[in-house]
Amino acid sequence: MTDSREELRKRAQADGIEFFFAMFVDMHGKPCAKLVPASSFDLLMDGGAGFAGFAAGPMGQDPSDPDLAAVPDPASYTVVPWEPGLAVLQCDIHVDGEPWPYSPRVILKNQLAKLEARGLTAMAGFEAEYMLVDKDENGKLVIADPLDTAQAPCYDVKALSRSLEFLKTTSRYMNQLGWENYANDHEDANGQFEQNWKYADALTSADRLIFFRYMVHVLAQREGMFATFMPKPFSNLTGNGLHIHTSLWEGDKPLFVAEGDDPRGLGISEMAYNYIGGILEHARAAVAVTCPTVNSYKRMGVGAPTSGATWAPAYVSYGGNNRTQMLRIPEGNRVEHRGTDGSANPYLALTAVLASGLDGIDRKLDPGAPNSDNLYKLSQAEIAERGIKSMPATLAEAAGNLAKDDLLREAFGKGRGEDYLDYYVKTKQEEFRAYHSQVSDWEINKYLTLY
Repeated sequence: MTDSREELRKRAQADGIEFFFAMFVDMHGKPCAKLVPASSFDLLMDGGAGFAGFAAGPMGQDPSDPDLAAVPDPASYTVVPWEPGLAVLQCDIHVDGEPWPYSPRVILKNQLAKLEARGLTAMAGFEAEYMLVDKDENGKLVIADPLDTAQAPCYDVKALSRSLEFLKTTSRYMNQLGWENYANDHEDANGQFEQNWKYADALTSADRLIFFRYMVHVLAQREGMFATFMPKPFSNLTGNGLHIHTSLWEGDKPLFVAEGDDPRGLGISEMAYNYIGGILEHARAAVAVTCPTVNSYKRMGVGAPTSGATWAPAYVSYGGNNRTQMLRIPEGNRVEHRGTDGSANPYLALTAVLASGLDGIDRKLDPGAPNSDNLYKLSQAEIAERGIKSMPATLAEAAGNLAKDDLLREAFGKGRGEDYLDYYVKTKQEEFRAYHSQVSDWEINKYLTLY
């Protein structure tokens, strides 16, 4: 028995834990779990909780394969604040006693190990946007708050007040868990909210995002509505982003802070610029991971919803405190990646971002001068003149780019007889084909009597 195991046992006993959710996520970020009684603690820690992998989702398994074993990480222990006696343990998937290369959490840990071998630690923080919605008597998706109809509702205190109890409850729970929730606001779309908590090491932040999504879903259901992190639930409203803030540290020293004058004016180090260069270099491929659904590509672009702006990047670019860029540098100590949406699997998204950034550092990639313009207002000709690339228009295009990116191929590792990247791309191509084969109401209205 390890010290961490015994420490976990004592903490759980002190907290009165009767049951654990042994939890993991599939490729899509869907949380899967088994309810394990505390009386089976040793059984859980010794062998993990068993799952039929093919049934769980895309986890690289066939029905004939041996069980996935969800092996708990004691450091992920999280008491469920609204359910006395219940705690969540995030798990690494093993098969036949070995880490399973199709497990998103294992993939991120492998990437973090590469950083640790260099004496580096990756810090990360998330800005998670979501909507509180319902369905009307006809089954149509509607905003849960019927009074939230303003054309520009961002930061509206009246709309914020009508959802105050829900937001206060989630805030209290985050703070009970030690996450240091520091802001909660009504975002740019009707029914849309964002709740922020303090950054942590990359693995801890990814674990917390999974728990946060789970918490928001459960609490919304208890209030008679449901929550969605879907990138674009409504065609006329701003979509749900998942902005990722990352930085690299050496011990207690942040490495992205400029030690002297920064001639480019953003207050960041040369390492940070190289890191940015790497993310830009791989952005048109990595977007298949950071924006991983068909719906993702209906969020991106320059066409404004009712509020006046999408707040989603259309181009591969970076700048200072400029929200039309894919990469924003709000302060001289971190890089904000705005090209990630609410459907992203945080383990895979962080793997893509960190691997890309590390490649930029290794190759000393220069991102060029930062952009200060409102890119939404520039014409396509002006964008082209500046050599700025557009984001892919569809999941199919993004997946095709990903298939050709050797750096990301190496970062995601080997499966069994295949690269994980090929397995991922195949899954996403099938998703796009399934979508593209459907006949939509738009097509019926457009073409039925036209010809």
